[in-house]
Amino acid sequence: MAMNAISDVVQNRPRPLREFDQIYMKSGDMVMQTEFVANWVEDKNVAFIGDGDAISISIAYFKHCGITEYGPKSVTVFDFDERIVEAIRRFAQKEDIPNLTAELYNVLDAFPKPGAFDLFYTNPPWGQHNDGESVNVFAQRGMEAVGYRGDGMIVIADDKELEWPKQVLGKVQRFGAESGYFVSRMMPRLHLYHLDDAPDLQSCNLVLSALPGAARAVESTPVVEPERLNNFYGRSKAPRVRYVREKKRLNYGMANEDEYELILLEGQS
Repeated sequence: MAMNAISDVVQNRPRPLREFDQIYMKSGDMVMQTEFVANWVEDKNVAFIGDGDAISISIAYFKHCGITEYGPKSVTVFDFDERIVEAIRRFAQKEDIPNLTAELYNVLDAFPKPGAFDLFYTNPPWGQHNDGESVNVFAQRGMEAVGYRGDGMIVIADDKELEWPKQVLGKVQRFGAESGYFVSRMMPRLHLYHLDDAPDLQSCNLVLSALPGAARAVESTPVVEPERLNNFYGRSKAPRVRYVREKKRLNYGMANEDEYELILLEGQS
């Protein structure tokens, strides 16, 4: 039943745009991740800072279908890709999941609802070419979403052999400590992705918890510092797009008419 539910979710999500480091988690790992995250967010208001994988939909859908007895009180996704935002809204409407919603938002802009959530979740660009700064920007927005008082889960690269994931993990943990957070749990090398040039690269769950007394009023401001923007989406890929707009509504579970051509039988027109 869980795999069938994940199949429904995967059919609904738009195709990834590699230009923006959108790389989707494989379905089997999504089941495991969904069950863990659904328990972690039990009866909490959760902000997803981006969500191409559609774990946000999955945790709400699992609870809605009775696959898990636990799940979020509410889920709000903040993403700059209108295809993702609208796909979430349509799924929530179709399946009658009132506690699942999404808003169009670019992480470089000031966060619109600081302190409004209990937990945050993000699977950001993994920061291979910018020392993890892209991860830190997404993590910062998550911390602002919870008013520096709630926990967060960051999903980032984790590999035994490669050096850069270790460097990024170190940078992110340092950023968390400087922001009033400590690593309360790490689950190494859990997930695989549809990643052609690195099919064996995995990611971990890095759970950060707020230190006592870290909560504070948030004055969220835009991210404009060049050193934080360089190589944001990969080598030589600084941000230049505010939003990805949805040109037309697509059924992602069916072939698009641009993908094929019909050669008719003789006598047919």
